[in-house]
Amino acid sequence: GSYMRVLDHPDDLEARGDIQLGACFAGIAIENSMLGATHALANPLTANYDIIHGQAIAMMLPHVIRYNGTEFGTWHDELLEVTEGSNGCPAAGSGPIGLAAFVAELTERANLLSRLSDAGVDRGKLPQLATEAANQWTGNFNPRKVNEEELLRLYETAY
Repeated sequence: GSYMRVLDHPDDLEARGDIQLGACFAGIAIENSMLGATHALANPLTANYDIIHGQAIAMMLPHVIRYNGTEFGTWHDELLEVTEGSNGCPAAGSGPIGLAAFVAELTERANLLSRLSDAGVDRGKLPQLATEAANQWTGNFNPRKVNEEELLRLYETAY
């Protein structure tokens, strides 16, 4: 709710405060669970194309949600059960596909880019980016194992 309120009313200080609190909670969660494939994929985009990290995350996250959902879909279902109907969250039964679509919708609503091609990424460099992503420590904590080949497929899907 607060994220959407800030998009609609940028001067809403209460909503901005809520977002800051959410960022703090996210940092605490990271310390307990670490990161995953989304950050492994985002870091080479920032390093090679100066794409702001949050923008890179926004482009890759829906694809990683779907990728992880093929093996850990029940986790997404549990998340959606407790958030269903609040702040525009999708129905619990929509699973990882619904969650990925919701995240993509938030990206669009924030006027962030959703495709690597729109960010000026050279398609011919995707294999190099996948090699770099495979060497990121953050990928080791992804719930579903990733390797260079799967990371390349995720980049290609986001292209």
